[in-house]
Amino acid sequence: MRPPLVVLIGCLILSVVGAGCGALGPTTPAAGVRIVAAENTWGTIARVLGGHAAQVSSVIANPALDPHSYDPQAADARALASAQLVIINGLGYDAWASRLIAADAPAGRVVINVGALLGLHTGDNPHRWYSPTDVQVVANAVTQALIHADPPDAAYYRAQRLGFNAVDLNGYFRTIAQIRRTYAGVPVGASESIFVPMAHALGVNLITPPHFLRAISDGTDVTAGDMSTIQAQIAHHRIRVWVLNTQNETPDVNVLTSQAVANHIPVVAMTETPDPAHASFADWQTGQLAALLRALQQITGR
Repeated sequence: MRPPLVVLIGCLILSVVGAGCGALGPTTPAAGVRIVAAENTWGTIARVLGGHAAQVSSVIANPALDPHSYDPQAADARALASAQLVIINGLGYDAWASRLIAADAPAGRVVINVGALLGLHTGDNPHRWYSPTDVQVVANAVTQALIHADPPDAAYYRAQRLGFNAVDLNGYFRTIAQIRRTYAGVPVGASESIFVPMAHALGVNLITPPHFLRAISDGTDVTAGDMSTIQAQIAHHRIRVWVLNTQNETPDVNVLTSQAVANHIPVVAMTETPDPAHASFADWQTGQLAALLRALQQITGR
């Protein structure tokens, strides 16, 4: 029996939620390594990394579903129990998944808790798939878990990992670099905290009050002061682009978006999960970044 798995990539640790982590059992080559992701934000990445040597499914793959408030079904519990590798976001984003994992901890199942892997805690921004650096950390951890589960295919998994960066994410990295090179410091606004990690990566100046971003994400009350501040930012063109999470449009957000449109400030959509649902991570993210790049070019003339 192999020793318990702790994936170390530099100082990166594979975290197991709710139970100790035993060895992954032998993999039937015809079936492949069974991977279940709580959300397809991570499931789409695992699908590329596992390629033809893994079976990947995601509990939440419908853009209309809210991972924060998802009500799991019995089939979800069975899927998580039968998986060899489970990927959850953690950080309170998918608490339902943590509960299911804690309720049933079969020997040999490994759980990657993204928040714990990154050394973050509940209360930190949970939207880690919008951080290019964090995506790399998670991809490395998934690859190491696949190699542990299926050593004969180690070379294949390493090649898939290299291809993910060199091929799938090529346009993603190029667009990030172009925005950072040309538009660093440009003031922008956002409707929700999903854009915060990407704003840091792009070097743009996100001036929306942090409390507002957090309130919309958490579903709590927005203060009148924050609304007044953002409305002034829009009215006086202190922001050049408004980034809208179209999967979390509250009445307050709709007011601000309408004001941005009326003031001829470009609105760029960014979603919580891949949209359309069948889109790959690379296509989804690169498409959104390309739209942001076009909006910045349009509004700045650069």
